[in-house]
Amino acid sequence: MQNGSNSDPRLDEGLDPELIAFVDDILAAYGSFPPFQTLDITAQRKVAEAVRAPWAKGGPTLCRSANRVIGQLRARIHIPRPGPLPALIYLHGGGWTFFSLDTHDRLMREYASRAGITVIGVEYPLAPETKFPNQLTLLADLVRLLANRGDEWGIDAPRLAIGGDSAGANLALATALTLRESDYGDALAGLLLNYGAFDARMDSASYRLFADGRYLLAASEMEALWSNYVREPAQRADPFVSPILANLAGLPPIFMTITDLDILRDENLAIKSALEAANVPVSGGLYPGSIHAFLEASSVSSLAAGALDDGAGWLKERLGVPS
Repeated sequence: MQNGSNSDPRLDEGLDPELIAFVDDILAAYGSFPPFQTLDITAQRKVAEAVRAPWAKGGPTLCRSANRVIGQLRARIHIPRPGPLPALIYLHGGGWTFFSLDTHDRLMREYASRAGITVIGVEYPLAPETKFPNQLTLLADLVRLLANRGDEWGIDAPRLAIGGDSAGANLALATALTLRESDYGDALAGLLLNYGAFDARMDSASYRLFADGRYLLAASEMEALWSNYVREPAQRADPFVSPILANLAGLPPIFMTITDLDILRDENLAIKSALEAANVPVSGGLYPGSIHAFLEASSVSSLAAGALDDGAGWLKERLGVPS
């Protein structure tokens, strides 16, 4: 790599070159709207949806995708082939506050197609209107319902996993912790955790390195999102809010996609080490040159496509999908 005035400084920091267009597109799209922090929450959500919409298009065509209501939650079920099939419950990111089934539609279809499993995207209630622990209560109830009656949605219930990205990964892990404390501790066969928010203390080297948001997630933004999710600051130390503080023993096997140039990098590396110390099998790891949300850039990034293949391959093996 050539250093100097003609090189992009982000390349010197190790950013994967194919992700430059993704970063620039996202930042430019936000720049075409009024300043984000001047908008009310409804307008912010509309902007966030519009910015992410182009990246949710294209991708695999499945046997069927259908909107359903499962228990108390809206869901979108992506089915790659006739079932019954093992399934992944997928929880979208967006800091508990933004995004939807639409923004993450392609990402979910990619996992369904690559792994050969049903993917159930869940429209959980957003913060700040709904706060911790209400989301966890609803999601744990959803898992229990699918474990008992999954055949009604074409799901092979004994082969059920949960996952998500960013805040969705936080909710997935916290849901698994919630179930572990009940008589449904064995309802999940695995967890897929993509660049999750696991530590509300926000005190790490990666937070200091990437605080300005040049790689799409700023420390100030994350502070606002954590505040949206909890009812009071003391809840940040709750292990179901900050799973890095939890007893992690007894969880099912986990696949982690850890981003490199990301304020959340170090807490993901720390919780991976903590899971391993608790004798939880952990696969995956750090993807050098990656950034927050990079899996959404699979149409332009071979790094993202490879990471999706890695996660999907683990899901196939874990859920017993024939090759």
